[in-house]
Amino acid sequence: MVAKSPNSEKMGKSKQSHIASVWNRAIKSNSEWTEKDDFLDVVYWARQVLSILIGIVMGLIPLKGFIALALFALLNCGAVYLYSTSFQNIDEDAYGGMWEVVKEGFMTSFACFLVTWIIFYTGIHFDSVVIEKSL
Repeated sequence: MVAKSPNSEKMGKSKQSHIASVWNRAIKSNSEWTEKDDFLDVVYWARQVLSILIGIVMGLIPLKGFIALALFALLNCGAVYLYSTSFQNIDEDAYGGMWEVVKEGFMTSFACFLVTWIIFYTGIHFDSVVIEKSL
């Protein structure tokens, strides 16, 4: 049995309270972001969740091809841009320009979108694709 030190319990609680504080600021408009990495973490993880949701919707609809890819990029980058400028009113220069904020985590979210989109599209519409090609 491993005994926990009082310091490790303190660090665990302070880390949990820091994460709770960050997410509370994320959902509150015009929050004060003292550490720029906290805001970029919020953008990163929100973008991942958004990409999975967009992948599910596009797999259900079913959208395919370049239109789906372009629509994903527009929705994903547009949501981050609107969140940053309209909801949080961040200072673009503090983050190296808006382009740096908009591209934060984009490729990872694109991969999440592709995996989700392919799984849902194939799982729901695979029979109709096979039937069409065999005719």
